[in-house]
Amino acid sequence: MSAIPKHRRPRRRATRVLAVAAGLATVGALAASLPASAGQDHDRAGGGSKGKHSRTVDVQLLSFNDFHGNLQPPAGSSGQVTERQADGSEKKIDAGGVEYLATSLRTARKGNPYSVTAAAGDLIGASPLLSGLFHDEPTVEAMNKLDLDVTSVGNHEFDEGAKELARMQNGGCHPKDGCFEKGKDGKGKKFEGADYPYLAANVTDEKTGKPILKPYWVWKHKGVKVGFIGVTLEGTPDIVSADGVKGLKFHDEIETVNKYAKILDKQGVKSIVTLIHEGGVPKTQTYNYDCDSPGAGDGISGPITTIAKGITPKVDALVTGHTHNAYVCTIPDPAGKPRMVTSASSFGKLYTDTTLTYDRKTKDIVRTSVKSANHVVSREQAKAPDMTSLISRWDKLAAPVANKAVGYISGDIPGRGAGVPESPLGDLISDAQLAHAKSIDPEADLALMNPGGIRSDIVYKASGSEGDGVVTYGEAFTVQPFSNTVNLVDLTGAQLVTGLKQQVSGSNEASPKILQVSDGLTYTLDMTKSGADRVVADSIKLNGKAIDPAATYRVAMNSFLAGGGDGFAELGKGTKPVVGSDDLKAFNDYLTANSSADKPIAPPKADRITIVK
Repeated sequence: MSAIPKHRRPRRRATRVLAVAAGLATVGALAASLPASAGQDHDRAGGGSKGKHSRTVDVQLLSFNDFHGNLQPPAGSSGQVTERQADGSEKKIDAGGVEYLATSLRTARKGNPYSVTAAAGDLIGASPLLSGLFHDEPTVEAMNKLDLDVTSVGNHEFDEGAKELARMQNGGCHPKDGCFEKGKDGKGKKFEGADYPYLAANVTDEKTGKPILKPYWVWKHKGVKVGFIGVTLEGTPDIVSADGVKGLKFHDEIETVNKYAKILDKQGVKSIVTLIHEGGVPKTQTYNYDCDSPGAGDGISGPITTIAKGITPKVDALVTGHTHNAYVCTIPDPAGKPRMVTSASSFGKLYTDTTLTYDRKTKDIVRTSVKSANHVVSREQAKAPDMTSLISRWDKLAAPVANKAVGYISGDIPGRGAGVPESPLGDLISDAQLAHAKSIDPEADLALMNPGGIRSDIVYKASGSEGDGVVTYGEAFTVQPFSNTVNLVDLTGAQLVTGLKQQVSGSNEASPKILQVSDGLTYTLDMTKSGADRVVADSIKLNGKAIDPAATYRVAMNSFLAGGGDGFAELGKGTKPVVGSDDLKAFNDYLTANSSADKPIAPPKADRITIVK
């Protein structure tokens, strides 16, 4: 049995829903199944940090976001954070892995009897094989063990639909794959579900109009109450497959949070934190920069800045996510008062430690006393033994699939952490999809890949016993875990140009989504311009020839893009569709066919898109 610190709470069955969801109607009943002020009075010893009879007490809020099932330390640049040094230089630090995250959080809680741990969504979904192969049951189990108290949903919590999200909350074996482990009786061991509540205030059942999960939750300890409201970005349907959000409606973040803040206020809960799966973009990638400094290179931009300025002053702090960035900033509320807004990168590489000073008389947070900082989840600290045991247990089940060699490489192939519009791994995936498309239709011309579908790097150094330069099925799965299919459609040249312009315009103007392109397609991206003008139309060529607006091109892309996902509405207008195999198979087949131990694949040059800055 794994060791759990004695000061932490027992399994919180009070916040669990007993009925197993059988459909959206059942999912919609989740919220009604929980008490109006569902919370847990944590049985911890000790008084407030400011003294037993003090008017104020410091509440420690530990938070993280976008874990994405990264139980094992992420590989390559995906597993690093950038730290600004005292002399202004930057240093890369290996970070992350649930064994270290658990140790970091448990260490941080010591001496803090009033401590609550929260997350801002995407704990599951787009996960490496160790978790993804088992529909993220291992990650939920790990979150229970490290004593997560509450989380909002993110867009990836909907990757497998509302019924599966309900199973993550309630437990029960997978409806198709069944139980993954065996109990002592030799029968299937039932998955127990999350001890912590998933909050989804702005996600409702289209038929009933009710939230599909609890909209808020109240943490309680010795008379201290802090309310949590959880929301995901309103644009979730634009970045999740249609099946994942079927029957659901996603509402405005500001209106939803303000609505439930009023409800909590009427219940006497004056201290409120919003967990929101939407974020910002900092001007620097160093996690420890001074966000509030007036100097160049500081501050953040993006959707969260507008949202934060619109959320009622009743909310005392915002824990955010989605953009996988790190920041601790103050953004003024509608009353013009500074309010803390935080994000802890992704994959468990950082955690945020925020001090909320609670006034027992007003029952509110003393805003002027709020302090916060991001901390590295260092791999130089001791591993949490219970997490090591958990990983080992699930790894034995995954090993027969995960360790199979699918290809060979001669060096690191950066993808997710490349930090540039075009990545070597993006080129490789696009080439693989074009090769798969040509095997179905020799007339296929080009392939496009969305950058958000690339979840990791592929690194040369061995992750296990397979040897350096060997790409395993598990490593490839980590790169492309979505089970999209490779689809072929006809697009006119004009549509193709419009699709490329949508990378930097419309919903993607503020935060461009640069498509990865197959060999032969080249163009210039002028970042000194704005909107669609950033794509230099007359520079777009296929195999050296200018794109003909009136001609028809056979284009390969994954099913997500072919459905108009990520703001690429024009790509969703393709005709004569043909559905191929899943993208992971296409990638693995390409690696196997084009590499060997003697002739490994070299990292692509990533020179298909010319960038003007």
